[in-house]
Amino acid sequence: MENVWSIENVWNAIGMALQNWLAGFLPAWLVTLIMDLLVIVVLLAIGIVAVLILSFLERKVAARAGDRYGPNRWGPYGVLQPFADAIKMLIKEDIVPHVADRFSFNLAPVIVTVGAVMTYAVLPFGRNMVAANLNIGILYFAAVGSLSIIGLLTAGWGSRNKYALISAFRSVAQLITYEVPLALCIICVVMLAGSLSTQDIVLAQQERGWFFLLMPGIFILYFLAASAEMIRCPFDLLEADSEIVAGHFIEYSGMKFALFFLAEYIHLFAGSAMMVTLFFGGWLGPWLPSWLWFLIKTFVVIFVFMWIRNTFPRIRIDQVLKIGWKVMVPAGLVGLAITGFVDKLIADTLIAGVVLFVCNIALIVGVSYFMGRAQRQKEMAAEGAALR
Repeated sequence: MENVWSIENVWNAIGMALQNWLAGFLPAWLVTLIMDLLVIVVLLAIGIVAVLILSFLERKVAARAGDRYGPNRWGPYGVLQPFADAIKMLIKEDIVPHVADRFSFNLAPVIVTVGAVMTYAVLPFGRNMVAANLNIGILYFAAVGSLSIIGLLTAGWGSRNKYALISAFRSVAQLITYEVPLALCIICVVMLAGSLSTQDIVLAQQERGWFFLLMPGIFILYFLAASAEMIRCPFDLLEADSEIVAGHFIEYSGMKFALFFLAEYIHLFAGSAMMVTLFFGGWLGPWLPSWLWFLIKTFVVIFVFMWIRNTFPRIRIDQVLKIGWKVMVPAGLVGLAITGFVDKLIADTLIAGVVLFVCNIALIVGVSYFMGRAQRQKEMAAEGAALR
């Protein structure tokens, strides 16, 4: 038990030891500044390492799904391929179209990347392992994550390219559409936890159980909305190579393209980590250190996202918006009303959990029925038109 406990606190112990060492010969304000800067550096390092790992896993999962080898040249089993890609991006020529708005063109990848990295500040990587334990952590995460919309719009507009501009318009339509059901699902979790702090949400699941088990319907809505927000298949309409040839970053090359690539996988890790925090108990788990549980759960969710990307085809932009506004937003409002009534009217935690679970199953069945009914009516109308 002592060994597990020491592993549990190894990162906090390193931080405290460094802070005490600096306090021995530096003023307090300078120690605080240095420690804050080190936290920023650590978050950047986590983001970069996550990108290296996830880009390799993405290719291996895609190769396995397509019965191919995937990266297998650089290093054993191709593990050095991400480093080779990074070197290639750094040495490639940086091309700026002569018709582009140079200021907007150069600013866009910075906005997207900075917004993605800033979301890491409130992720609870383990017990007492959060960079900024804000009492409005979830609100901060949602607000900072929305900066990507501005970056994508800036990239599409600044490129002065019709394909990039179409992608920019799609980004505004899709991301704003799916932020509404995403926010509704987050509010349901906040009501059960009674706090906007990410650490408090995890601790609430220690008492009430994983929110995924209490609200499976809300979780499905959140999962779909998060997929759209992270531009994962089947919602990757913003960079659809079949019609707009990579979309908003079509004119980018070299390091600027690498920043968009970096931001995409940083968003993937951050979104998956937040999903674990909201619905799968965050760092809670027996035997293993809390930060290791958090990473295991996060990578399981990431694998599901990669699995879906190589399984389902991309859908049209009109279908994406129709599902968002006509299905997910009404379902999110119903789920919010159910959660609010159950949480306020039923004091017993166990009974409230059972009622909430049953209501969520009913929500899933109801949404599935109405979507199937609409599809059947559409097919019957098409058959009638063909007969005429």
